[in-house]
Amino acid sequence: MTGTPFIPEQITVHLGTPNSDAENVTVNFPDYIKNVASSEIYPTWPESAIRANIYAIISFVLNRVYTEWYRVKGYNFDITNTTQYDQKYIQGREIFENISQIVDEIFNSYVVRNGRIEPLFTAFCNGTTVTCDGLSQWGTVGLAEQGLTPYEILQYYYGDDINIVDNVSVKTNTPSYPGEEMSLGMASNDIKTIQVQLNRISRNYPAIPKIEPINGIYGGSTERAVREFQKIFNLPETGVVNEATWYKIAYIYISVKKLSELNSEGLRLEEVSKQFQIDLVPGMQSAEVQVLQYLLAVVGAYYVNVMPVDITGYYGEMTENSVKSFQQVFGLPVTGTVNEQTWVDLFEAYDGIVQSIPITAGNDVVLFQGKFLTEGVRDPAVKILQEYLSYIHQSYPNIPAVDNTGYFGPQTKASVIEFQKQFGISPANGVVGAYTWNQIAGVYSDLKYGFDKRPYQNPGYTIS
Repeated sequence: MTGTPFIPEQITVHLGTPNSDAENVTVNFPDYIKNVASSEIYPTWPESAIRANIYAIISFVLNRVYTEWYRVKGYNFDITNTTQYDQKYIQGREIFENISQIVDEIFNSYVVRNGRIEPLFTAFCNGTTVTCDGLSQWGTVGLAEQGLTPYEILQYYYGDDINIVDNVSVKTNTPSYPGEEMSLGMASNDIKTIQVQLNRISRNYPAIPKIEPINGIYGGSTERAVREFQKIFNLPETGVVNEATWYKIAYIYISVKKLSELNSEGLRLEEVSKQFQIDLVPGMQSAEVQVLQYLLAVVGAYYVNVMPVDITGYYGEMTENSVKSFQQVFGLPVTGTVNEQTWVDLFEAYDGIVQSIPITAGNDVVLFQGKFLTEGVRDPAVKILQEYLSYIHQSYPNIPAVDNTGYFGPQTKASVIEFQKQFGISPANGVVGAYTWNQIAGVYSDLKYGFDKRPYQNPGYTIS
């Protein structure tokens, strides 16, 4: 979806997990918020806590609607009713009166990150049986008792760079697919959307030819790009954008942008390799868990049935469910724990994605390629590394600029060592693994594009 977000009159809720054979129900938006709030929080809580939680509930579902999170995956609903994936909705439940009154007052408001237009993906959990890197529902009670306002509570969890958008217009929500096939000779704004998205996808899949100009006219270059996209993603090669092609383009567009954003975070990961070390189980909190979550997040961008997961370092319910979904997709025993076989299969799936994406600098940072870069190596990844270091040099002159040769010589090693010293990476040995690569990519992204994504703002899509 593009343009300014609005409050949908109604949303469709799937009463089960995404792939379950469960009923869909369509409900008025305020009634949905009242139901979720009555199911997730307590009416006896301080009013500031209740309001903060309702803002988070509203923003969460609006992000799902705005990004068409489920519809681009081929589902015919906006959100599920299970906390494994979304928010708790209980069909036919009683609504608490004070919660109903507050929802009526603020249902057309949502949280947004400064500089963005899409509703913030306001991750939250109860804060007792489940913890996460977002809002703690029970934690809001203590903050409210300390005298914090709803906005201050939200800032506490999501950062100072947020705003609450008020008095948002209410409109009928319709799927983004325009309802008719697009083909040669036609012209519309929807065709322009397709052109923009295909050109972005072509950065990662250069076999898809660039469309020039972006004018909303379905000419020969658009048809060729559509055909190539259909060929790559196993759709009938018609050159016509039907509903299946429309949503597949939207899904891949989101996926390639998401991979870029995961990289641009500069995640503090330990060096990762195919060598399995220990079993990972629910309740653990470690750098290994962070690596696990990173791999799941990347794989989940390309495998529809692998659940998304936040990168927190804590192995909670969300991570366990994501692991289970991966195990199910890849034919492994569905245990929710990561043994050697699960780890190996996960890394191989990640590596397969990395290898399928050509390594080009373009306008986005590049995924860690799964192999260490050391002195004496000649590789396309080294050339990208050198470009990043030279750009960083402009702001950090103590980090030497390096020649863009693709060869990891003494000059490159010295620059890497200075970077590692500057940013507290130990040991500062001039070796580039996942930890150092992602730090360099993150600093590069900060300097060139600005850092506007919070770790828990997942999916946190940048909407163009």
